[in-house]
Amino acid sequence: MPSTLPQIQHLIDGQLIAGGSRSADVFNPATGQAEKRVLLADKLTVEQAIASAQLAFPAWRNTPPLKRARVMSNLKVLLEANAEAICALVTAEHGKVLSDSMGELQRGIENVEYASYAPELLKGEHCKNVGPGIDSWSEFQALGVTAGITPFNFPVMVPLWMWPMAVACGNTFVLKPSERDPSSTLLVAQLAQQAGLPPGVLNVVHGDKEAVDTLLTDPRVKAISFVGSTPIAEYIYSTGCSQGKRVQALGGAKNHAVVMPDADIANAVSALMGAAYGSCGERCMAIPLVVAVGDATADAVVAGLQVEIAKMQVGPGTNATCDMGPLVTKPHFEKVKGYVDQGVKEGATLVVDGRGVSVPGHEAGYFLGACLFDNVKPGMVIYQEEIFGPVLGVVRVKTLQEAMDLIDAHEYGNGTCIFTRDGEAARYFSDNIQVGMVGVNVPLPVPVAYHSFGGWKRSLFGDLHAYGPDAMRFYTKRKTITQRWPSAGVREGAVFSFPSSR
Repeated sequence: MPSTLPQIQHLIDGQLIAGGSRSADVFNPATGQAEKRVLLADKLTVEQAIASAQLAFPAWRNTPPLKRARVMSNLKVLLEANAEAICALVTAEHGKVLSDSMGELQRGIENVEYASYAPELLKGEHCKNVGPGIDSWSEFQALGVTAGITPFNFPVMVPLWMWPMAVACGNTFVLKPSERDPSSTLLVAQLAQQAGLPPGVLNVVHGDKEAVDTLLTDPRVKAISFVGSTPIAEYIYSTGCSQGKRVQALGGAKNHAVVMPDADIANAVSALMGAAYGSCGERCMAIPLVVAVGDATADAVVAGLQVEIAKMQVGPGTNATCDMGPLVTKPHFEKVKGYVDQGVKEGATLVVDGRGVSVPGHEAGYFLGACLFDNVKPGMVIYQEEIFGPVLGVVRVKTLQEAMDLIDAHEYGNGTCIFTRDGEAARYFSDNIQVGMVGVNVPLPVPVAYHSFGGWKRSLFGDLHAYGPDAMRFYTKRKTITQRWPSAGVREGAVFSFPSSR
């Protein structure tokens, strides 16, 4: 029997189209009910989107950078005007509370604003008389068709890390968002068209591995950006590079927060609450591990967290009084709950157990309360693996160096932070820790739009970070031109030595 649920289509060449014979339910995680169906693109549908982008590229590449930038400026205005509608879609399909959705959108808008500065960023370098009568300059040229594959946890912000800068640099783009919460991503793309983006410059295809593999192997796609788990990031990177593409693949994380004995414990606890349990822990920059230096520090942190967790309200993201919404899907809910079970089996002390939480009127929702473990040890599954849920573990160490050794030994190096009043300790930590993004008394050190985002070790595959200055480098290729115009009527003899300025 055909589904009567609203259907989410692909956006190709400026039109909403149906493509592919398969589809998937899109659930409201607060109710556990399917509310929409998203079409899953097959190979032919993705190829249609790539062809549209390829056709649009020559004219868009030759559009003056200032005109391209004005589209970004128009989009910023439209995103702000439609903020409530966009955030309602994020909350309905992801589950995060509305205030968190609004924060996500604002960070995305900042990236759009940065992309509007592209004319300044694209300016090349010029040198006169690098040799006798010879001038040389470099310029940054667009790559062609580029693509992005984005995760469920930030359906608005992460796409805006990618395509605004890509198209502002003169590329065209094919975006494959998460099929779990695609509506807000699609709405933003439609607003980009209203802002003046020509048909074919930005295309959106929904799908799974078939769509991903088509983007990875089609020779017309010159570069791919990805954000997701490390196993998939590694697959994207190795497959894309083997096809001769430029690839930027951001993977998983296991971020440690070090709390020193001299830290302001009350402020540290408040910061850790938001960092651990905000967005139900479904952030690659979330803090799932606290490394407390000294037992007295650990005891104070655990006691403070217990008090604050007891005040938390868990419920649907549309409820303004709630601090935390549901997990995104039932399978993910079961997976995170399984990690809590595993932590108990491995001998960690479950201080706060959120497994039994029930939200009246939303009993079928994917709600898991805040969970807190003490005495977590390296080697435990809950220490080693990325849980991506509201589970915080406390590890006890004796010294700052011991804490740093633990962090450096972990396979991930996305983000970390230290809570301290000691400037020397903070400086030593920041300078020596083997992690890409570091906070000092800042639990979520997510760079602003005019810096770049990215981790170290197995948290990032590729040389360039996301958004900011690195984005312009990623979405362009440098060309250097050297020219000479001989004087009229002067014939020059052949020169067989290697050219130099001498």
